[in-house]
Amino acid sequence: MVEEIFQNDTIKQILGHYRKIWAIGHAQSVLGWDMEVNMPKMGITERSTAQGELSVLSHTFMLEPRFVELVEKAAGEELNEYERGVVRVLQREIRIAKAFPPEFVREVSEIRSKATMAWAEAKEKDDFKKFEPWLDKIIELAKKAADYLGYDEYPYDALLDLYEEGLRTRDLEPIFEKLEKELKPILDKILEEGKVPKEHPLETEKYDSESMKEINLKILELLGYPLGVKGRLDISPHPFTTGFGIHDVRITTRYEGFDFRRTLLAVVHEFGHALYELQIDEKLMFSPIAGGVSLGIHESQSRFWENIIGRSREFVELIYPILKEKLPFMNKYSAADLYTYFNMVRPDYIRVEADEVTYNMHIILRYKLEKMMVNESVKAKDLPELWNEEMEKLLGVRPKNYKEGILQDIHWAHATVGYFPTYSLGTLLATQIKSYISKDVPDFYEKVARGEFSPIREWLREKVHKYGSTYPPSELLERSFGESVNPEYFIKYLKEKYLD
Repeated sequence: MVEEIFQNDTIKQILGHYRKIWAIGHAQSVLGWDMEVNMPKMGITERSTAQGELSVLSHTFMLEPRFVELVEKAAGEELNEYERGVVRVLQREIRIAKAFPPEFVREVSEIRSKATMAWAEAKEKDDFKKFEPWLDKIIELAKKAADYLGYDEYPYDALLDLYEEGLRTRDLEPIFEKLEKELKPILDKILEEGKVPKEHPLETEKYDSESMKEINLKILELLGYPLGVKGRLDISPHPFTTGFGIHDVRITTRYEGFDFRRTLLAVVHEFGHALYELQIDEKLMFSPIAGGVSLGIHESQSRFWENIIGRSREFVELIYPILKEKLPFMNKYSAADLYTYFNMVRPDYIRVEADEVTYNMHIILRYKLEKMMVNESVKAKDLPELWNEEMEKLLGVRPKNYKEGILQDIHWAHATVGYFPTYSLGTLLATQIKSYISKDVPDFYEKVARGEFSPIREWLREKVHKYGSTYPPSELLERSFGESVNPEYFIKYLKEKYLD
């Protein structure tokens, strides 16, 4: 018999009510996934209305007086750590739900759906004007959200906390200052030494999408993704992962027909996200803590698989025969060529294609602009030029069009202002996890070389995944690793890999 981890009677009542909220979230995930993967363009009006109404329904259930009373009652009772996690997460969700009036929730949901479609058209036509009025609406919504939520120092802090529980500008400033100061000299030295190439002939080799799909499926199988059982791989304009529950976590990628590294590493990245959700303890199913605790922790998992494993020499040599078998042009290239191709370093415009050295510069740029949008009076019309100037300052390159600049990301269209910094937190944490796992699994890279990923998955399950949202992100890091986000590991990792 499976041990019940929720013993408290009040908690059991809470979880009974919460099932309705969970079910709405489940349905919204399916609708959101379908919108990106299958839905015809004209479906947007009805879909955005449906999503808006479901958001309001979920909001109403969350604020039902009896439910709120039960959560407050449970907070004063003797609880185990999982039950305390349930109360913490629900108190936080209730606080956020109470902060936002129902009409605001509906407005955000509807504007998000319409802004996403406007962004897609603006990007396709390279016409910022098509997205500009929607971005102004998003900026206003972000400011309203910050005011509704409340904050101690900066309005932006209220939005950071939405995506990374407890995160404040004062936490990020020293991290980003350190990165900005240290990364430029590392990048300059790499480029000056010229040992790491800025470009590679494999970038222009054209591939057949069906062959590449077969490769991606084979790699997912190798990594241990339960295809067809608990997961599937589909195509979308922007790769993403959606968890409908512990037993159904789906990923997507895109096929551009050239530069296969993009689709392959996107798949490895999304696998990291999916694995986190799939390895949450089944005893937490249907509860508020049956999901990843924060975006930063989530990103650490995807970045660990993409960068620490996916770009490693051992992994490259492991997948080289698969690529050689499916891509005829790979016969011209060695495993060493493949490693070089996966680890090029060059200042470039596009965040999702950025290398390990320059990636965080892209996040610093967005972080600076988001602070201006929310804390100051910057309007959408000012942003393309501010973007280009900051890009030139940080990376020495200036976008030639909107697609390469301000229109490249979907996030602002999704009204997720305050999200970007979590990407850097995850990227930094991935290198910390590399350091920790290397001590606990001494032959870590030998296991990668042999395709033995089970011990790595198991270690991640025990240290991070199984807890879901039981502990807040800062406490989870302290419990599992004894320290918080520390950029020193990342700086050391880059120097050892690219300069030593």
